[in-house]
Amino acid sequence: MTTQVRPTSGVSRTAVIIAQARATEDARPDRLFTDPYAQSFVDAVGWIQVAEAGRLNQGHFVLRTRFFDDYFRGAAQAGCRQAVLVAAGLDTRAFRLDWPDGFRLFEIDLPGLMAFKEAVLGVRQARPACDRTAVRADLRDDWPAALLTAGFDPQQPTAWLVEGLMMYLEPADNDLLLDRIGSLSAPGSRLAIEHINQAYTELPQMRAVHERLRKVGAAWRSTVEDPRSWLGRHGWAATVVPQTELAARHGRPVPELTDPERVGAARMWLVEAVRTDEAESAAPADQVSEGEQTDRAGALRAAAGG
Repeated sequence: MTTQVRPTSGVSRTAVIIAQARATEDARPDRLFTDPYAQSFVDAVGWIQVAEAGRLNQGHFVLRTRFFDDYFRGAAQAGCRQAVLVAAGLDTRAFRLDWPDGFRLFEIDLPGLMAFKEAVLGVRQARPACDRTAVRADLRDDWPAALLTAGFDPQQPTAWLVEGLMMYLEPADNDLLLDRIGSLSAPGSRLAIEHINQAYTELPQMRAVHERLRKVGAAWRSTVEDPRSWLGRHGWAATVVPQTELAARHGRPVPELTDPERVGAARMWLVEAVRTDEAESAAPADQVSEGEQTDRAGALRAAAGG
């Protein structure tokens, strides 16, 4: 099938690359997760060739997906009964994960991308396993108001996810995003993010990929060297989980672009955090062993492809 509204530019385009990675993993007999809808998104867009960014990062995308799947399972077990996916893209966790009775999940993303997503899911007659609400909002606008209008309860602990977004935003816009999330987070709330450091942007393997992303409106605009301290200043006690550990946990090779033995200091950070009573400082990430790590409008407009 094809649709009239397709995600072909900006960060929305990267959502299809991620869906393609999930579809590839879903086809494996030893898959780390199931996603029966991912291939439908790729087919609806009509791309023939696998994007190079997807090929280079397939292993990372798979481990990342499983990491955030497990994050939500843990958050639900800890008592969270609502979740918010910021820039949800073509995420299908509302449909493919098992959720507790009464769990509410809010997906925030651009109206055009959400229209495409709903059309594909409609053809598949997909039914969510939770109380799912699609919030059509632009992150450069007052998305918290839209979220509250949709029924979000800021008095209840929330599991937040910001996946595959922060590197496309300016540093000030990431800080604003965290401030807004913090203002809506009750005690006991949780947060999971992905980000990259400067060394990752300088990898020879990624230069051509980044140039192609830049041409379609998805340039990297920020990095973070110490995610634990950064999130600590915003009121979150964070844990950085090395991909070497995730690979060992799931019996997979360490992804080439996240293997310290091959890429040196380059990092794609996977982080989970718990809301604290007040902002805390943390030891710099480069001073903590991998084992210890375990325990504005213009930029947003460009990132959205507008």
